[in-house]
Amino acid sequence: MKIIYSEDHKLHHGAKELNRGEMVPLFETPSRAEMIVKRLKDTGFGEIVAPRRFGDAAIHAVHAKDYVQFLESAWSEWVEEEGDGQFAIAWVFPCRGLRQTAPESIHGKLGYYAFDVAIPIVEGTWQAVRTAADVALTGYDLLNGGEQAAFSLCRPPGHHAMRDLGGGYCYLNNAAIAAQALRDAGARGVAVLDLDYHHGNGTQGIFYTRCDVLFVSLHGDPRSEFPYYLGYFDETGEGAGQGFNLNLPMPAGTAWEHYSAALNTALVRIREFGPDALVVSLGVDTFKDDPISLFRLENDDYLRMGEAIAGLNTPTLFVMEGGYAVEEIGVNAVNVLTGFEQKA
Repeated sequence: MKIIYSEDHKLHHGAKELNRGEMVPLFETPSRAEMIVKRLKDTGFGEIVAPRRFGDAAIHAVHAKDYVQFLESAWSEWVEEEGDGQFAIAWVFPCRGLRQTAPESIHGKLGYYAFDVAIPIVEGTWQAVRTAADVALTGYDLLNGGEQAAFSLCRPPGHHAMRDLGGGYCYLNNAAIAAQALRDAGARGVAVLDLDYHHGNGTQGIFYTRCDVLFVSLHGDPRSEFPYYLGYFDETGEGAGQGFNLNLPMPAGTAWEHYSAALNTALVRIREFGPDALVVSLGVDTFKDDPISLFRLENDDYLRMGEAIAGLNTPTLFVMEGGYAVEEIGVNAVNVLTGFEQKA
């Protein structure tokens, strides 16, 4: 299995975030990807390749052009208006009862194009975000060229990014961009399996009215977990997409016995759908020691997870999402890939 990776991700480091009433060091740090790369090299897992550069069409097929243009220009607009600063971040949002219009001020734009305050923008953010999309698209290109599996080591992650909104550390939706590219290249159907602890609200929203992309997500119960406003079991799709969205929320403390049963349900639905390709939003923040998540998976459970996914016998692109227990993220992510390769 080839691994696609770029050190451009290091250009994005938001430094601080608001967590439980305090400004704390950002959980989504460059060390996350670095630890995965170290584990890949230490285990000799596979060939690490650089991403190809793709045009903007694949991104615009998923995201609104004005949103992409905002991401591209946000830092320069911030510097022009504010002069400098550690990072740019939203502090006011067009919520219910307010006008839904993008203001001229960068302060207004930051809130207009975000659903939370967890997407700080620094000088290198756009380059890192744009390259992460290319990392995902290079993975798509490998599958489209006949590879049976690939791992796009994307950072920052993407599954919370909606068509025209960022949030939850996510700016562009890498998994959705890859899934759409697979469809545009002729795949009759694509399934997206989201294994991150937090529901992939962005991916769900992007494909919610469609029957050609099946979205299946295993995650913490949104009644008490981020992103709170999507991820419920009764969200099953809309219009042509009715029945093509499956959410499997689980309670805090979920360990492998319960999780594996939900995973089996997810895989049964994917088999019924019969996709030409599978995109796995690979979050390993389901680990027992993750600092912002409440599941109880162990290191070896990720081997079993990979083995189960391999049982689908479907060309598979893994796209990196969350996981914030930095010392263990490499072990857990590579365990999924190892289990997949051993079973495939």
